[in-house]
Amino acid sequence: MKKLLLLCFLFLAIACARQGDRYVQITGYAQGGTYSVKLNMKGVRLPVEALRDSVDALLLQIDTTLSGYNRKSLVARFNAGEKVPATPLFLEMYRLAREYWQRSGGLVDCAAGPVYDAWGFGFKNSRFPSEEEVSALLEKCGMGQLPEALPVEDGLVDPASLGLPQLNYNAIAQGYSCDVVARFLYRIGVKDMLVDIGEIWCDGVNPSGKEWAVGIDRPIDQPEEASEELDGIWTSGEKPCGVVTSGNYRKFYIRDGRKYAHTINPRTGYPVSHNLLSATVVSAESAADADALATWCMVLGLEEARALLLATPGLEGYLIYEDADGAMKEWASPGFTLRQ
Repeated sequence: MKKLLLLCFLFLAIACARQGDRYVQITGYAQGGTYSVKLNMKGVRLPVEALRDSVDALLLQIDTTLSGYNRKSLVARFNAGEKVPATPLFLEMYRLAREYWQRSGGLVDCAAGPVYDAWGFGFKNSRFPSEEEVSALLEKCGMGQLPEALPVEDGLVDPASLGLPQLNYNAIAQGYSCDVVARFLYRIGVKDMLVDIGEIWCDGVNPSGKEWAVGIDRPIDQPEEASEELDGIWTSGEKPCGVVTSGNYRKFYIRDGRKYAHTINPRTGYPVSHNLLSATVVSAESAADADALATWCMVLGLEEARALLLATPGLEGYLIYEDADGAMKEWASPGFTLRQ
């Protein structure tokens, strides 16, 4: 995890790649870590300071709406049984969650929060559930038990009318945050950008006039820490896309000699157990799409994830897995651009 900064700061770089280019980097707090936005100010009339304040405001709005770790957020209050305002952000996230639940056949399920809590990968303290507890949780949670759209009455959504569901948007929230910031940047005229909020959205070129480059972590078990070893460097080809890596090498614990990782199959209620170590997904649609698909791949496992990536237009992927001898291997889709 990136080191937290005590204060937001601006770093201004004059790029020589093209006449009139002027790149800035904006950093600050977001979602339990730091964010970084690199962009070309060419043609943008908004002052850098105002731009920074706008990005901070957007990320604060996301935190106070969608973060399950913020006890005062709308989703946390909703999960606690409180009626909450039906804001556009709250409704849009639910719509996206429902869409990915349907597309994945229930493998990406943002209403399976109690199952994640039970295994210690949600918003509550860790514990180890029994088979009976897992079965009971599966009966009363999941997006399949909720309506296609949230019912709104007098501008409010009442969780009691839905059977008090528990929503957990961790599978798509960071990617979605990148998309929200990117939409704002496009509106003010930005063409070259890299938005990094744990997940990434990028477009155009970097300050050197070349394609953006992003390191792919080597999936070595390091709980809650960023890997210091890279498996390779992905390059963007100057095309707009979201880039997300999901893996079981940071959030996990060992019990009775067995590894239990944070990727849980919402259908079974149990952490997955297969040889796929990490999945990097590049989506031309959005960073939220890449985020959801990376989670989807990690639930599926190697063979089915590979088939999904090859069959879905607009997607590229890079899968790192362990072979029968315990050696780390890699597979890349035909359009995934990687250099060592």
